[in-house]
This record gives sequence, structure tokens and C-alpha cells, in this order.
Amino acid sequence: MGSATPEAKPEEAAPTKPRAKKVWPYLVLLTLQYGTQPLISKRFVRREVIVTSLVLSCEIAKVICALILLAKEGTLKKQFDRWTIVGSLTASGLPAAIYALQNSLLQISYKNLDSLTFSILNQTKIFFTALFTFIILGQKQSAKQVLALALLIIAAILLSIGESTSGGSSGGSSDHVLFYGIIPVMVASVLSGLASSLCQWASQVKKHTSYLMTVEMSLFGSMCLLASTYQSPDGEAIRKYGFFHGWTVWTLIPVVSNAVGGILVGLVTAYAGGVRKGFVIVSALLVTALLQFIFDGKPPSLYCLAALPLVIISIFIYQKYPYIDRKKKD
Repeated sequence: MGSATPEAKPEEAAPTKPRAKKVWPYLVLLTLQYGTQPLISKRFVRREVIVTSLVLSCEIAKVICALILLAKEGTLKKQFDRWTIVGSLTASGLPAAIYALQNSLLQISYKNLDSLTFSILNQTKIFFTALFTFIILGQKQSAKQVLALALLIIAAILLSIGESTSGGSSGGSSDHVLFYGIIPVMVASVLSGLASSLCQWASQVKKHTSYLMTVEMSLFGSMCLLASTYQSPDGEAIRKYGFFHGWTVWTLIPVVSNAVGGILVGLVTAYAGGVRKGFVIVSALLVTALLQFIFDGKPPSLYCLAALPLVIISIFIYQKYPYIDRKKKD
């Protein structure tokens, strides 16, 4: 009896090793996808394309990709035999609704803040993701990991400054900027951290597969978006000009790229967690700056060059010094 416990521990710990090996390709691929997406969209999406039609198409493409991958795994029938509306709403419905509200708040804030202030405040979602990961999952950060997160936020702020235009403020009164600019983006950052942590909880605790969550969240998000078209300018434009107004064959490239990114986000959240997704997003800004230099001849700013070592150091520290529960270690 006494020897059973030591033998059980290695068996429980074993799955973490393949998981650690799996996550790095996903992190690298997602970084590249995030970094290339702005350039791909800029080149292949014409200005006349209706944004809602593009977003809906991306969500549909995500569903198709996720279903294909489930079928390839041979788990499609099994997943849908076990599927329930309550489980779906619990695991995916709430995060999808939160993300929809977050996007609406970001749109309000973006119109009432200058781009620099908006970008800087939007980076606080990294902190809130770590906070909610601790509250919901009990995932603690070591002191050195907290330092790494601080360095990452500083790097994100530097990149935001480098990418921002020299244009000034939104021109509104201080109260207007506070209530319609600063507060919405801060609430959106809190919601982003909450939704990311809920997705991680659904994947790691409820064992909801990332592919199934992608299907569910895309469908829930699409329903919210379709509902908004009844009153939105995009909805009127679709009814007037048609769903595929301004599309070309090349428009499919950013749609497919975005769908692949959506699949990778689910895998990264499941295997690595929402906090590491924050590292991916900031690292992707560096990839974008590099590609702009290669293809557009636009040299990276001094802020970008200053942010590069901070991102590298923060990633190294975060991976090298994880939190260790001293009681379990003893």
C-alpha cells in the first residue's frame, strides 16, 4: 500500500511532457500567423469589402477546419454523441458572449481615444489574464514570472508607441474621454482576461477539446454578429450590395489564414494557457515589424528595437522559472 503512492505520481506527471513538447510548434505557428495576418489582410482585402461579411466568413471557415480535424482524429462522432446544450453553453457560450461584449467596448473606446493611449491600455489584458487564471484555476506565478509579465507589458507599450501615429488626442472633453474611451478599454481588458481564463478552464478542467470549443465559440459568435446586422451599417450594406460585395478570389487567403489562427488559439489555450498567449501576441508585433521591413522597406522604429530584447528576456524568464509549490516539492 505504501509503495503505491510513489508509483502513481510519475504516471500522473507523464502527460505533461508530451504536452510541453506539443505546445512549442503551436506557439511558433500562432506567432507567425498573428504577425503575418495584418499584411495579408492589407494586400488581399479590398476597402469595399464589408467587415461583417469577412468576419462571418472567417468564423465559418474556423468551423469547417475544426470539423475536418475532428473527423481526421476519428473523434467527431464521439464528441457530438456526448454533446449537450448545457455543457456547450457553460464551456463556450459564456466566453463567446464575453468576447462579443469586449469587441463592442473596444470599438467604442477606439473612436474616443488616440491610438497610442488605446494601444497602451489594451495591453493590460495580459495582467488580467494572469489574475483570472489564478482566481479561476489557482495557477500561481512565481516572483520571477511576475517580473517577466511586467517586462512583457513594458515591451508591448514600447511597440504600441512605435506603431502609433503622431496624431494627438480624440478631441473630446476629459469626462467624455474617461467614460467613452478609458473605461470601456479597461473593462474590455478585464473581460479579455476573464474569457481567456474561462476557455482555459473549459479545456483543462472540463476536458472540452479545443476543436469542439472552436466550433461552438464560432457558432455562438456568428449568431451574435448576425443579430447585430439588423441595426448595424454593415447589415444595411449587406442587404443593399450583397454579402460578397468587394470580394475577389484573393480574399479567401486572409479568411483561411484567420481560420487557421483560430484553431491555433484554441490549441495554445488548451496546452499552454492564456498567459502564454499574451507572449505570442506581443511577439507577433515584432514579426509584423520585421515583415514590414522586408516587404515594404519600412525600418523598425527605435521603440521596436528596444522592445525586442525585453520580449526575449521575458519569455526566457517565464519559461525558466515557473512557480513551484514547496509543499508538493517536499
